Amino acid sequence: MSSLRNDPRFPDATIHESAYVDENVTIGPGSRIWHFCHVLPGTTLGRNVVLGQNVMAGPNVAIGDGCKLQNNVTVYEGVTLEPDVFCGPSCVFTNVFNPRAAISRMSELRKTLVRRGATIGANATVVCGVTIGEYAFVAAGATVTRDVPAYAMMMGVPARRVGWVSRSGEKLGGDLVCPRTGERYREVAADRLELAT
Repeated sequence: MSSLRNDPRFPDATIHESAYVDENVTIGPGSRIWHFCHVLPGTTLGRNVVLGQNVMAGPNVAIGDGCKLQNNVTVYEGVTLEPDVFCGPSCVFTNVFNPRAAISRMSELRKTLVRRGATIGANATVVCGVTIGEYAFVAAGATVTRDVPAYAMMMGVPARRVGWVSRSGEKLGGDLVCPRTGERYREVAADRLELAT
């Protein structure tokens, strides 16, 4: 007996029978939603998105084409993932800066933007209100408390830039050449890198 179900709302997506997909959700073709996931109202998943086991997305979350969310990730309201973002197992997003159980602060949500191609490692924490630049790499266990430049390699608690990475996720040496692709980069400011054309 198959553990996948056909949902007529999303004929070109794969959805495990244990997953919950609420009304008012958009799921692009080729997307795969695995065991025990919950996609809440107002959420949009692009094409070829993968939600690993026990992922919760929403409400009102946008997840771009090609994103991969590993097991036990929750993407709360106020978080936007651009295309090709990788979220490692059990990484954490917040949406309120100073939560208290006895005080409702849902009117104080701070938006978090993760730009195209960024990677967030396992068990990393992203405090709300920051932007993670394109192709940045947040190491496992790091805590991001401020904006992250494009191509930055971030480590530690709080996370600090310890180097640069290429679009392929390779650490760049002093020559700023990607060892995998040969792409060349250049520093245009003390904390700013760009692809050389």
